[in-house]
Amino acid sequence: MSGPLGDSQSSDDAITRKFNATNAKRIALLVVIALIAYHGVLHLTYGIKSCKWLLSDGSFHGFGDYSVWQPYGCMIHTYNKIDSRMCLRYIAYWGGKNHIVFLGDSRIRQLYYAFIKTCVPNENLINTAYPAHHDLEYKERDLKLDVRFLWHPVVNESMTKVFTQWLSLQVSERPNLIVMGSATHSIKSSNASVKALEYYRKNLTLLMPSLDKLSASSKILWALQDPVSSEKLDVGRVMITNEQIDAYNKAAMEILKYSNSNNVHIWSSARLVAQGYASDLSNPNEDGLHTNNKALNFAAQILFNMYCNDQMNYNDGTCCSDPEIMTTLQIIVFIVFTLFIVIATVILIHRKYFARKSYKWHLLVNEELDELTDNNNPRVLNTEIKSYSELMICLAKIALIMFYFFLCDRTNFFMKENKYFTRPNFFLPIAYVFALGLFFTEESSHTIVLHRDQTDELKGWMQMIILAYHYTGASQVLTIYMHIRVLVTTYLFLSGFGHFTYFWQTGDISFHRLWKVIFRINLLVVCLCLVMNRPYQFYYFVPLISFWYLVIYTTFYAIPHVTAASAEANPIQYLYMVLKFVVLFSIVTILYMSEVFFEKIFLTRPWKALFVTTDDSIKEWWFRWKIDRYSVPAGMLFAFGYHLLKKHHIIDDNHHGYLFSRGIGFIVAIASFAGIMMYVIFTMMCRNKPECNEIHPYISFIPIVSYIILRNISGLLRVRHSTFFARIGKISLELFICQYHIWLAADTHGILVLVPSYPVLNVVITSFIFICIAHEIHKVTQKMVKYAIPSDWRYTTRNIIIFLLFLIPIGIKDGMF
Repeated sequence: MSGPLGDSQSSDDAITRKFNATNAKRIALLVVIALIAYHGVLHLTYGIKSCKWLLSDGSFHGFGDYSVWQPYGCMIHTYNKIDSRMCLRYIAYWGGKNHIVFLGDSRIRQLYYAFIKTCVPNENLINTAYPAHHDLEYKERDLKLDVRFLWHPVVNESMTKVFTQWLSLQVSERPNLIVMGSATHSIKSSNASVKALEYYRKNLTLLMPSLDKLSASSKILWALQDPVSSEKLDVGRVMITNEQIDAYNKAAMEILKYSNSNNVHIWSSARLVAQGYASDLSNPNEDGLHTNNKALNFAAQILFNMYCNDQMNYNDGTCCSDPEIMTTLQIIVFIVFTLFIVIATVILIHRKYFARKSYKWHLLVNEELDELTDNNNPRVLNTEIKSYSELMICLAKIALIMFYFFLCDRTNFFMKENKYFTRPNFFLPIAYVFALGLFFTEESSHTIVLHRDQTDELKGWMQMIILAYHYTGASQVLTIYMHIRVLVTTYLFLSGFGHFTYFWQTGDISFHRLWKVIFRINLLVVCLCLVMNRPYQFYYFVPLISFWYLVIYTTFYAIPHVTAASAEANPIQYLYMVLKFVVLFSIVTILYMSEVFFEKIFLTRPWKALFVTTDDSIKEWWFRWKIDRYSVPAGMLFAFGYHLLKKHHIIDDNHHGYLFSRGIGFIVAIASFAGIMMYVIFTMMCRNKPECNEIHPYISFIPIVSYIILRNISGLLRVRHSTFFARIGKISLELFICQYHIWLAADTHGILVLVPSYPVLNVVITSFIFICIAHEIHKVTQKMVKYAIPSDWRYTTRNIIIFLLFLIPIGIKDGMF
């Protein structure tokens, strides 16, 4: 075709050929390799420990009530009194000590008070009756806790003597943490003279050998001085300027950087925190010199994260925390995965370098193959070789992806940061994505209610909202939490609708179909359980939909078998289907009303390990099951009612017109809109999560059915769909599971940081890689289904037996057998 239109079309085709899923995944692979190289250089330069980052750098995220301090590259846990005392008790229980010393001026005394307020059960126990310039001490014998403040406001011989005394003591009697700092007293007493600064520099240099020697048994932090609010200083302190403080801080950094010990640290992040709150009107400094309480609380949190994280292993506290130790099972799995990669590499090399041999060599190979085959047909053997090659390449791809998962979330190689919530952070990305989704719309070839394009679209935009919800930590807002609960319920509702429709229309209740669906749903999660050392229940959504699929299958498999064809031939079978629904809803209600009966069923071996967490608790499964206990049955019932209405011509969706007559359609539309608004009002009226969760199962179907009716009542709306959301919806299950470790981090408690210091770019890069991996897993899973669950029942049985034998050692480990 010639002309402008033809040139434009050929240009579009060229762009489409270049920017496809395959090329996108190639780009993602190159980006991952580049990021691995970049972070490798960072670790070679600065080390792999995140304590240095915690103590040196960070920034504020959010604003107002949602403002939080984010250390550079690692996650900070918020220690309350219970957490802090648990940490101190844990250290004391294992023979350690909690001997902590704060040494310096009045600002260090503030840190002392902030630290003990975080761990003291009753603040009245803190003795504040001492004079200002006096040593302080707080002790608790059962925690082996001895926290002291030593008043040494100037770096001089008296400070050196303290270190000399500590060095004369036995190692067990020395402090295990020393927080020190000094400057403002020297500035004030010398009227900011240059000689005082030189005296400070000289004495700190003389103190360095003692610091290095003591650091063999103690961790030492030199806290840089916080800025002052000059306009609030009284007349006796006006010489303490920020220029003077900066000069003293610079001198301290120049001297301490030559320390020969890894246990002597310059603590600069506390200064950055105080600087961020210097002009905070809600937390004003009382005198312009001392740090306000909010900054002190953040500083105390930094100290506890440094001191406790490696002991407590909180999921949201990765700063100063070593990664998990690999288990024997993980090592075995990685060895097997490595073999897959090696074999696949050999196959690819063979294809590339040996497939271009001469025709004579090709004939020779075919003759040898003829001798190896009983039927003298080398094509059969060639086909089998190609099949096994494709299977091995699929396994190698899974192995490489699992290595990336492990690198992201079971090591400290890539950085992690805490989530922080603000309403703009949650709603603006959703608005952008919805604008993009509405831009890419087209007409579907289907006209029926909840056709495949429509359900994929629905799953797609719901998944995008859920991802934004998890990424920003929006669960703290009750209204948002309850709307997300509806989206999760909708997934289960659609699962019930879709599987019921398939069984009802096809009557296919074969075991081949059963295992095919179970394999497709569970492949990724089983691999993650083995690689990431997490129980099956950790990925709660997959156990949930797997369980409910088995329930749907059992409902149809139970005698009498009822399908659309059998019911058409014998209308009494409609009654049998209704009775099955009555039994199903009754069993679900009985299980909910008797938690003891529920536990007896699901805590029975050998399937107990599928429903408990690592601490052998079934509470997580109980919560997930009961909150959406009626969702799948409701979806099944909706599908049954929908097919009955179609059969009796009450609704007609085989054309592009309305489902109902104009008058009935108007009434139904108003009722549906009212149903959605009713649920919105409910989410705004309920007061707490337990109360909302208790009511949710009984009314969650209302907004779902209302949306489905509004989406399908008009033929124009029914056939239009967003191709962007539909493509996302096709991989929604993979997106939901993959987000745990390669988009979020620390088992969803934080976010993965591949590009530090550039949050927007980091979201773009991590999201691009995340979506490409989810798409590849979806594609590989579809290929592997035909090998794992072949159409021949004998091979399927063989594979299931091999899989069960493979699970025996895992089952013994987890207490299944």
